Amino acid sequence: MQIQIKKLREGAQLPTRGSEKAAGYDLYACLDEAVTILPHTTAKIGTGLALAVPDGYFGAVFARSGLAAKQGLRPANCVGVCDADYRGEYIVALHNDGEVERVVAPGDRIAQLVVMPFLSVEFDEVAELNETERGAGGFGSTGK
Repeated sequence: MQIQIKKLREGAQLPTRGSEKAAGYDLYACLDEAVTILPHTTAKIGTGLALAVPDGYFGAVFARSGLAAKQGLRPANCVGVCDADYRGEYIVALHNDGEVERVVAPGDRIAQLVVMPFLSVEFDEVAELNETERGAGGFGSTGK
């Protein structure tokens, strides 16, 4: 699949994969200078990139596992959803879950992008839903 991508600023880096079979493409911070993220705060970090994701797909922005596990930095919304018709800059709202400040430098890998298909649905409002064994059992209802 080919995806058109546009560099919006000098210093923007195209997404890269860590291995041939990696599902995610690393996104890089496009910054003029380093940004410090205080504990339990969020900073918006631009990538300097805009993408034209094909119809029927979206760009899912996930945490980089190493960054989350080692530094406590993850996307504030946990998973970012970039729709196929969005043409603005991909910006990652990085949240610091840790107790110490973290620094994001220009060119740091800040998240990973996975291009995913989705189903377009229509909702049909009804008076009743069909019965299931589980019914309305919610959080923890199927476990012990």
